[in-house]
Amino acid sequence: MMKNSLIYLFIFIGAGLILWGNTELLGDITREEILQSFPDWEEVVATYTPDEEALEHLLAISYPVEIEVVLGTWCPDSKKHVSEYFKVLDRLDNPNFFSTYVGIPRNKDAREPYIQGKNIQKVPTFIVCVNGKEIGRIIETPTQSIERDLCDILKR
Repeated sequence: MMKNSLIYLFIFIGAGLILWGNTELLGDITREEILQSFPDWEEVVATYTPDEEALEHLLAISYPVEIEVVLGTWCPDSKKHVSEYFKVLDRLDNPNFFSTYVGIPRNKDAREPYIQGKNIQKVPTFIVCVNGKEIGRIIETPTQSIERDLCDILKR
């Protein structure tokens, strides 16, 4: 009986370590990888309702906009706001918006290789660039909403 209990204990600990090891996606990642690894993010995507007026403004953008999203897959703010961003992109369907995603570790001492030179203090951080130049950021929590804050940044 004791032998079986030990076997179950090791299986439980091993499964926990495997699951715990998969709580962070690091470096260059894709939307698909995020949603595949964290299917609960899809629930936020499905339930978020973007502001229609803001979407209309963003749909009218006729020049390339690059948005680098620095996120932590372990972070509740990233789950909420990056998922909302996914929904905005889905509704927007504007080919002028280009997004990249960079996952960083929970351990602040291990982040430098992923954020070198980007001055990232909080996640998520959405870095908005036009013509290769940063024109604004959304840091951690939008002031209004992801789509309205993007409108404000792109109106500058």
